[in-house]
Amino acid sequence: MSFFSKQVDKRISAYQQELIATHYAEVENMYQKMRGWRHDYRNHIQAMKAFAAVGDLAAICEYLEKLDCDLSTVDTVIKTGNKMMDAIIGSKISLAHAHNIPVRADADIPVSLTTSEIDLCVIIGNLFDNAIEASLALPEEKRMIRMYMDMKNTQLYMSFTNFTAKKKQVKSGGIFKTTKGEGHGFGLVRIDDIVARYGGYLSRNSEDGAFTTEILLPQ
Repeated sequence: MSFFSKQVDKRISAYQQELIATHYAEVENMYQKMRGWRHDYRNHIQAMKAFAAVGDLAAICEYLEKLDCDLSTVDTVIKTGNKMMDAIIGSKISLAHAHNIPVRADADIPVSLTTSEIDLCVIIGNLFDNAIEASLALPEEKRMIRMYMDMKNTQLYMSFTNFTAKKKQVKSGGIFKTTKGEGHGFGLVRIDDIVARYGGYLSRNSEDGAFTTEILLPQ
């Protein structure tokens, strides 16, 4: 292996470790919020009992409405059937919502996956991060991320689409090049590497106003 290849591998490895650490930090933050809400559960019950004791139904309804809104910010958002996937996807959806980016997510994974959780973390994390970054360049009313995951026979299918302010991107050497500058783009490299390692399929399609990535991973 050449010196250049070794340096690239080191940078990719460092990027992967940083990415995983970031994702786990996001997951931990989400569960901290959930634990905090559960800790306050008894206090919420006591408050509603107090309203009930004086027959203040309107106050109870208002309190429940506020609790419903509060719980929506700490819910796992999506239930795929795989706990680790729920945590990763949930943390990214919460991050998108924090930036006022709507997410339409539909995911169903009814079987155990052979793809490692780390590899899935890298793929999903990068796809979400790229979609969030692209969405931030748009006015809030034009932002949208769509995610779909399901089993296609024995393969895990993933599709990510986000609206973008850029015109149709042009491939160079068969790939879409990153526009983030030097030192970036390792996320795309990692995704390509993982899909190739599993003998999967990857397609990126750029149309005016939208960018879609489709992935198939044998299970």
